[in-house]
Amino acid sequence: MEKSGTERLPARVRSIIDNALTKYPPDQKRSAVLTALREAQHDNGGYLTTELLNAIAHYLGMPPIAVYEVATFYSMFELKPVGRHSISVCTNISCMLCGADDIVEHIEKKLGIKTGQSTADGRFYLKREEECLAACCDGPMMMVDHKYYENLTAEKVDEVLDKLQ
Repeated sequence: MEKSGTERLPARVRSIIDNALTKYPPDQKRSAVLTALREAQHDNGGYLTTELLNAIAHYLGMPPIAVYEVATFYSMFELKPVGRHSISVCTNISCMLCGADDIVEHIEKKLGIKTGQSTADGRFYLKREEECLAACCDGPMMMVDHKYYENLTAEKVDEVLDKLQ
């Protein structure tokens, strides 16, 4: 017997979605789509499958295409397997002027990958360019697993990445 949309989402994910839904009017369930996508991705090892997207659509009473549009619009969502630790370096003008390009180059050399790739051991994923991570005053900056690191130097990058398993 095939699982229903609700059963495809783990109980922990449903609980977090349900909590998010309390913040919106009952007829605005789609307002929780970002939370649903984030938690489903986290629970699934860092990426979203078509089955999960469909389950979220079912759970929130949305057309599947509406969920696909959100998942493909935002750069924080992955639709294929990636490394365990997701690295995003802001390359917008403020961070670029503070040396973001040098930081990206340093990470690529350190990990032996280019942007958009994962390391062979599955440990790291260096996302493609991030347009802005909203920390313009403290650039260059990167986000690793949704945690911000600002005023970066090559040494600070090495310290952060070397601590991750």
